[in-house]
Amino acid sequence: MSEQAVALVTGASRGIGRATAVALAEQGFDVAVGARTVHEGDGRDDARPGADPLPGSLEATAAEIEAHGVRALPVRMDLHDRASLTDGAATVLDTWGRIDVLVNNAVDTGPGSMTTVAETTLDDYQRKLEGNFLAQLVLIHAVLPHLLERGDGTIIDITSAAGITDPPAPAGEGGWGLAYAASKAAFHRVAAHLAVEFGPRGVRAFNVEPGMVLTEKMAMNQKAMGLENKFPVAPPSVPASVVAWLATDPEAAEHNGETLTAQKFAKERGLHDPWW
Repeated sequence: MSEQAVALVTGASRGIGRATAVALAEQGFDVAVGARTVHEGDGRDDARPGADPLPGSLEATAAEIEAHGVRALPVRMDLHDRASLTDGAATVLDTWGRIDVLVNNAVDTGPGSMTTVAETTLDDYQRKLEGNFLAQLVLIHAVLPHLLERGDGTIIDITSAAGITDPPAPAGEGGWGLAYAASKAAFHRVAAHLAVEFGPRGVRAFNVEPGMVLTEKMAMNQKAMGLENKFPVAPPSVPASVVAWLATDPEAAEHNGETLTAQKFAKERGLHDPWW
């Protein structure tokens, strides 16, 4: 059993999840990391079959975490395999005896994110809702009883502007698909309900809207389309810095149930070196 503070971060093989796991390690957390890609070279872009493997893995993230003098626990999780989520949370609790912070970052990357309403199938909608809303509730249900028993804990949901704003253009022409937007809109409502229902019992819940972030996947896609350096983007460490602040600063409790726009908040609070 561990008396060290513990965080569980999903989608941590690359991108915002990886940066968040490292940022929490820098703050002294032992970090359990969940994702499908365990070994380097196994990552795939579900939306681009046949594309080059995506960089990043749980093994690589774990090594970065341990470089900060804390422990890492890689746990394979799949948003479309509920047993892997509940078993993963149980593994963390069995191994380290506690979870102080849950970061729901993983997202479904399959078909439907960038298709028009006419092109999107009902199966696409179902898959998106399963991967971007129901899977996160599975993890919350797995962790919440532990947080309530301790009377303390933090849940941080990485949401998307697509869930709370109208697209500027059709999907594929500067906009995004309804299946993705609807699933993220549903997910966006979770933190406020958790704060209202369980805030009095010591649970804090937040949304972090990351803005446009240059993940490994985005960098590869931009290069393939000749769009490198065409759009203002932030590094994944920017939303990660906001997550780390929410997980450690006592002042964060004042924002229970709220949505923080990561890039704006990081600039205002000086949480990250200038990137713009």
